[in-house]
Amino acid sequence: MDSTTTAGIWDRLTGLQTPPALWLVIVTGLAALAAVGLRPLWKLSRNAVTIAHEGGHGLIALLTRRRLEGIRLHSDTSGVTVSWGKPTGLGMILTAAAGYPAPSLLGLGGAALLSAHRITLLLWAATVLLLAMLVMIRNAYGALTVVLTGGTFVLVSWFATAEVQAVFAYLVVWFLLLGGVRPVFELGAKRRGGGAPDSDADQLGRLTHVHPVAWLLLFHAVALCSLIGGGRWLLNL
Repeated sequence: MDSTTTAGIWDRLTGLQTPPALWLVIVTGLAALAAVGLRPLWKLSRNAVTIAHEGGHGLIALLTRRRLEGIRLHSDTSGVTVSWGKPTGLGMILTAAAGYPAPSLLGLGGAALLSAHRITLLLWAATVLLLAMLVMIRNAYGALTVVLTGGTFVLVSWFATAEVQAVFAYLVVWFLLLGGVRPVFELGAKRRGGGAPDSDADQLGRLTHVHPVAWLLLFHAVALCSLIGGGRWLLNL
């Protein structure tokens, strides 16, 4: 790769891109809402939220110096991240707490980039994160899911027009912001029904001796605050 090509890629990565018209931003938000709110679509789209959820566990495990054994994604949209290290303490607590907030916080970060007109940077950063996660996937379905998701980002980033890239980026960020909310409500419903005894909230309750409902409320707060703040950035309010 010559210096001219490298400079061109760098300029593209660090340059500013034109955001879509406000009506398109609203349309992408409504499309993301449909993907999250309509049950048939949610059964499929929830896989992307699971990728972010398990990726959050994995990233924090690495940052807290736990040994990340691997990540598995399942066809029922569940997932599991296995890490080794001290079974108690701050590292384990942060790792267990990272899953549910991860999609919302990724969406909030994406909204910040889009509000700064960094569309290309967002798409490439997402591709890099998916590639890094692929290395840690330990089952075929999980690998297929991450490859298809990452491949979509690559195709859009390299071959789509600037307008299509912008619409795709806004759709993804809206989806993360909205998709981070529904799983928390689903978890609350399962716990009220006596299910999910080993959920992240229940594990955190045992680790910290703080009632799982308090952790559930924290998950709700992160998801809703991220949606409100990210939505304002996307709508340029």
